[in-house]
Amino acid sequence: MTTVESSVGFDALVARLGATRALTESLAEPLSAADQTVQSMPDVSPTKWHRAHTTWFFEAFVLEPHAAGYRRYDDNYFYLFNSYYEAVGDRYPRVHRGMVTRPGAEEVGRYRRAVDQAVVSFLASCSADQFEFVAPLIELGINHEQQHQELLLMDIKHVLTNNLFDTAYDQRPHRPAAEVKPMAWIERPGGIIDIGVDQFDTQPDAVRFHFDNEGPRHQTLVEPHHLADRLVTCGEWLEFMADGGYDEPRHWLSDGWYTRGSEGWTAPEYWSQPEPDGPWQIHTLTGSRDVDPNEPVCHVSFYEADAYANWAGMRLPTEFEWESATGAPHTNGAELHDGSDGSPPVPASALHPVGVGVGDNDGRIRQLFGDCWEWTASAYRPYPRYRAPEGAVGEYNGKFMINTMVLRGGSALTPAGHVRPTYRNFFPPRTRWHLSGVRLAKD
Repeated sequence: MTTVESSVGFDALVARLGATRALTESLAEPLSAADQTVQSMPDVSPTKWHRAHTTWFFEAFVLEPHAAGYRRYDDNYFYLFNSYYEAVGDRYPRVHRGMVTRPGAEEVGRYRRAVDQAVVSFLASCSADQFEFVAPLIELGINHEQQHQELLLMDIKHVLTNNLFDTAYDQRPHRPAAEVKPMAWIERPGGIIDIGVDQFDTQPDAVRFHFDNEGPRHQTLVEPHHLADRLVTCGEWLEFMADGGYDEPRHWLSDGWYTRGSEGWTAPEYWSQPEPDGPWQIHTLTGSRDVDPNEPVCHVSFYEADAYANWAGMRLPTEFEWESATGAPHTNGAELHDGSDGSPPVPASALHPVGVGVGDNDGRIRQLFGDCWEWTASAYRPYPRYRAPEGAVGEYNGKFMINTMVLRGGSALTPAGHVRPTYRNFFPPRTRWHLSGVRLAKD
C-alpha cells in the first residue's frame, strides 16, 4: 500500500487532505454538468465519476471499516463508483459510466462534502494508536486522488476534442517553445545499482510516501549506456512521419503494427492535418493550434515510441536506467509551482509539455520530471520479494502487473509534489491519451 511517517500530525494531515480535495473541485469547476457526464471512449471516465470515485475510496477504505457507527451516504454509490476492487463488492461496468446521469454533478458535490466532514470528524475522534493506523490510509487516499486529478484532465481533454467548436478547457495562451539544440548523449556507467524504496526507510532523504509497487528496494545490474539529454521533439517526430515511419513495418513490433493498422494511426493522438500538405495541428487543453516543432512530442503509445526508436537506430531506456539517471546532474524543462499565487498547484506549463529551452549541452539530463511520462522498455512486473498488501487495498497495483509497460517521470498534468524518482506509472502499450513522450537510449 504505502508508508507514511509515524510523526505526521492531525493538523498537517487534515490540511493536506483538504487541499487535495479542494483541488479536484477547482479542476472540475470550469466544466458544465454535461461536460462532466460524457464518456468519450472506454478508457475515459466522466469528470463526475472521478469526483465520486475518489470520495468512495475514503468511504470504502477509511470510514466503513474503521469509523464506528458510520452509515454509507448511499448504498447505490458503492456499486456505481467502485472501480475495480473485487473484494469490496460488485461494480457498475466501466464502459457504461457515461450512461449514469444520476446522481448529477451537484449531488456528487454534496456527497463529497458529506464524506469530507465525516472523515475529519472521525480523525478528530481517533485515539493515538488508531490515528497511527489510519493515517497511512488517508495518505493513500490523498495520493490516489492526485492520480485521478491527472486522469480528470487527461479524460476531459479527450472529451472536448470531440466537440465541433469550443474545445478548450482553459483559455491561457500558448507560449511558443524556444528552439532546441541537437540532441546530446550523456554517458552513463554500468554496475550494480539500488532500485526502489524500502517500506520503512530511516534515511534522511527517504521518500515519505510511496506506492507498494515502488519497492522493495533491490539491486539490479545496469550495463554501460547513453541517455539522450532531452525528450524527442515534435519536429523530430515530423521527420519520422515524413520518412514513412508509420508505413514501414520493419520499425514496428508485430502487435504494434497490427494496432497501428486497426486504429488508423498516421500521427500522434490529437494531431490532425486539416489541409492536404498543410501544417499539422494539435488539440490541447487550451484549444487547437499548429504543432510546435520545439515542444516534446506527446500522446504517443509505447508501440509508436518503440517504432521511432528503431527508426532512429536507438532504443528506449529501461526503467532502471531511467531511475539511475535521477541521481546524475539534471534539470527539468517544466517549472513546477505550489499554487501559492492562488492558482491550482499544477505545473505552470500551459497544461502541456514545454520545450527544453536553449540551454547548453553541458552534460546534464533534462526534462526528467514534469513534461511527459516517458515510456521505458520495461514491462510492469513486481520487484523481487514484492507482496501485495493484505485486503482490498492489495488490488491497487499488484493485479495489473501484466500486459502493461512502465512509464517514468510525471507529466505537465501531474499535481505538484506527486512525482519522485521511484514512481512507476503503467499503461497498456496501445494507449496514448495520457501525456506520454519519448527519451532515447543507446548502448
